[in-house]
Amino acid sequence: MRFPRLVRFARNPWVRDIALVSPLVVGSLFALGVAYSIPQVDRVAPMLLLVSSLPLIWRRRHPLTVAAIVIGLDAAVPILIASDVLLGIASLIALYSVGRHRAGRSVLLTGLAASTAYAVTGLLTQYNPAEPGSAVAPVITGFAGPFLGLGLGQFVRLRRELKERRQREMRDEAIHGERRRIARELHDVVAHHLSVINALVGGARTVLPPEPTPAREALEAAEHSARQALSEMRQLLQVLRADTTDGPDAATGVGAAGLPELVKQSGNASLRVDGEPVTLPTAVDHAVYRVVQEALTNSRKHAPGARAGVRVAYLSRAVEVEVLDDGSPVRTAGAGSGFGLGGMAERVALCGGRLETGPRGRGGFRVYALLPLENA
Repeated sequence: MRFPRLVRFARNPWVRDIALVSPLVVGSLFALGVAYSIPQVDRVAPMLLLVSSLPLIWRRRHPLTVAAIVIGLDAAVPILIASDVLLGIASLIALYSVGRHRAGRSVLLTGLAASTAYAVTGLLTQYNPAEPGSAVAPVITGFAGPFLGLGLGQFVRLRRELKERRQREMRDEAIHGERRRIARELHDVVAHHLSVINALVGGARTVLPPEPTPAREALEAAEHSARQALSEMRQLLQVLRADTTDGPDAATGVGAAGLPELVKQSGNASLRVDGEPVTLPTAVDHAVYRVVQEALTNSRKHAPGARAGVRVAYLSRAVEVEVLDDGSPVRTAGAGSGFGLGGMAERVALCGGRLETGPRGRGGFRVYALLPLENA
């Protein structure tokens, strides 16, 4: 673009509104000058156009107020001065602006108010009692004109919204496609090489003699770093493969830190934490929260009134999650909050863990998950 500043200046709403009003003001001033120089020319129309054009500068920010002023002038002046001037260009622009920048009830109410005002004005200025049919044209014109301007504004607004929605969907699809492509590349190249490095370092460590100790320690550190990098890579792949970045796992509080609030909201459960809480990998952190959430949801759904106990144990290389309730042993495995026992098992398996679910011998239901930290 050769003149970016000029384009930005031309796109300014204030500039556009002033450019719209300027021809109306100049034209009305010219017509008013002609009217004063020629006595036979009507002065009401140019005077009305001049007075009603100036508020149009604020039509984007205050479309309802501008429409009320312009339509009030357009409908009242013919009655006061006994003129036939109705629904001028300024009124059409004001009505269009209401339809373009407003939606819903305000547009309908504006149309009804403007139509009533114009219909009453038309009847007072054009109706002839000797000809009953003379009332039809003012009423039809009074109702058709305002809704034509409003309808055109609504049409332009809806078309713009649909265009923006299509552009947004195309942009989101392009972003998601690029993220999936990056995820495939990371999985096929980087994750593969990290797995090979981890296997080679582990093999070298197993065949290395006990001495020298520094070499063995270096290999152990390298193997640990490779496993950690592979774990973080898997978490990154999960994020990249997600359809959106504002999914349920991205919500604030979805993690082990949100369990107290989750248990409190359930209203009929208790929480016990064993061991020293540590910072969990992202996938494990989300899985812990979702397992407890689904277990409590199923408990409320299939065993109303049952009490549930939640236990989270932080072990050296894993974290345990157990949810027990004392409800009926008869339980249908289904999705309570849209996650389900099947989704719960998939999430736990993705972290390399183990899930056990089923009825308890003395009644109630048990959900147990063991999530390793190194393979998360």
